[in-house]
Amino acid sequence: MTPGEVETVYEALALNLDAVGATRRELFLAKLALLLSYDLGDADRVCLRIEEAARNIDH
Repeated sequence: MTPGEVETVYEALALNLDAVGATRRELFLAKLALLLSYDLGDADRVCLRIEEAARNIDH
């Protein structure tokens, strides 16, 4: 992805997080993660990314 594409994705994510509201953000993010995991099509890679995200939660 180009830096511009990353910015586009960030904007879309931020707008939708605001739109779903604080009470539904966790559900939205869980559904998004599962949909993107399906698109990736590699359970091992998805699990590695989940572990990476958990390790780097403060960064």
